[in-house]
Amino acid sequence: MENWQLTQIETLLGAKNKLTVSEVLSEMIEEMGFDYFSFYLRLPIPVTRPTVIHLHNYPNDWMDRYLQQKYEKIDPTLSRGRDSIIPVLWHDLMSSGSKSFWQDAFGHGLRVGIAQPSHGPGGAFSLLNLACVDHRVGIDELRSRSLRLSWLAHATNQSMSNVIRSGIYGDPNNKLTAREIEVLRWTADGKTASEVGLIMEISERTVNFHVGNSLVKLNATNKTSAVIKAAMLGLL
Repeated sequence: MENWQLTQIETLLGAKNKLTVSEVLSEMIEEMGFDYFSFYLRLPIPVTRPTVIHLHNYPNDWMDRYLQQKYEKIDPTLSRGRDSIIPVLWHDLMSSGSKSFWQDAFGHGLRVGIAQPSHGPGGAFSLLNLACVDHRVGIDELRSRSLRLSWLAHATNQSMSNVIRSGIYGDPNNKLTAREIEVLRWTADGKTASEVGLIMEISERTVNFHVGNSLVKLNATNKTSAVIKAAMLGLL
C-alpha cells in the first residue's frame, strides 16, 4: 500500500463524524478509478430496532428509486454479503434472480461494481460497494483490486463503528475491567447479585458496584441491557 493510501486510511480511522468518512471515501475511490460508493452498516443494537447506517454518493434519483422499491430486501450484494466475507463482482450476481433490480441500476448509471462485506461481533454487518458508470474498469482489473477493497472496507467499517458506537454502546475507550466482565458473565448465566458474590468471593455490594460501572460504560439502562450489549460486542 502506498504512503498516501496509508495516510488516508489513518484519516478514515480517525474520523469523528459521517461527513469526514464520506469525504475520505470519495477521494479514495476516485483514485482507485471508481465513480460511486455505497457503505451499508447494520449494528444489532437495540435488539428490537437494529441501527442501520447508509453512506453513499450514488445519484439521488437512484437512491429515491432504491428506497421506493424497497430494494434492500432483494439487493443481491446485501444478500450475498450477509453470508460471506469475500468480495463479489456485480457481474457474478447477474444471474441471482434479480433481473429487474440490475436493469434499474444500469438505467441509473451503475454499470460495473464490486462489493466487499465485513462482519463483527454479535451479528454486526457492513458492505462496501464501489461502482463505475462505464466499463473502463474491467472484470480482471476489479479482481486485482480486491485486496485494496478489502483494506478499505474494513477500515470504513471500523471508522463508522467508532463514530456511532459512543451513542449506542458508550465510550469505546472506556473499557470494561476484568472484574466487570466476570460479573456480567455470571449475570448472563442467570446468577443473582448474591450468587455472583458467593462465586467470586466478594460482597453483594461490590457486585452491584461493578454492575453500576458496566451500565455507565455500556450506556445501558439496566443489568439485562448491559449483558446483551456486552455479549453482542463480543466482550463476554
